Amino acid sequence: MWTAALWGLAGGSSLVVGALLGLYAPISKKVVALIMALGAGVLVSSVAFELMDEALGKGGFDAAATGLLLGALAFFLGDLMIGRAGGRHRKRSGGQQEAGAASAIVLGSLMDGVPESVAIGVGLLAGGKVGWVFLAAVFLSNIPESLSASVGLKRAGHAPLHILGMWSAIALLSAVAAGLGFTLLRHADANLVAGIQAFAAGAILTMLSSTMLPEAYEEGGAVIGLATTCGFLAAFTLSHL
Repeated sequence: MWTAALWGLAGGSSLVVGALLGLYAPISKKVVALIMALGAGVLVSSVAFELMDEALGKGGFDAAATGLLLGALAFFLGDLMIGRAGGRHRKRSGGQQEAGAASAIVLGSLMDGVPESVAIGVGLLAGGKVGWVFLAAVFLSNIPESLSASVGLKRAGHAPLHILGMWSAIALLSAVAAGLGFTLLRHADANLVAGIQAFAAGAILTMLSSTMLPEAYEEGGAVIGLATTCGFLAAFTLSHL
């Protein structure tokens, strides 16, 4: 459990790194968009060749397909509710966040990050080791998310220490999610574990297509497609070496 929590914290710690960069060493929007696209490409590859492959092997096509669709639906509905609560622009850097919407932003970030953290914990169940390509994908994709959102929160009137505290809390909750994912599913039926892995995959894919990639394209332009493909190829190559 502690190993899973540690790896979950490792993946979530990049949220704090991104927040520090956004608050004290601002990077151009185009660079942030490129990092976001690379992370998205790596995540797509990891979802396909780690999460879904493992889910298919453990529970068969029915568990993998059902979990994937339920994860996508859960993220879609959660994103709608959080958007209405003030978290619609939680990843934007232009100050579009409402001054009182921090709680919605926290919930939105947890909704983005918890499936990834649970997937890290569940991934340890198979062979006792974490899928480091997936972990790298989570780490890389978190940096532009918190970087961009932190710049926007600061422009919306939030204090830097409050912003850093928020991301630190989310990183710790990511560790808790990874630890719980490992502990609660350690002796669970293979079909259930497969379904939860696929559920995480569905939530991650929906997050990428509805929030991460549109934001990257808006800020970075057509080159984002190339960057996403490069991220995918890098992860694909590393996972097969």
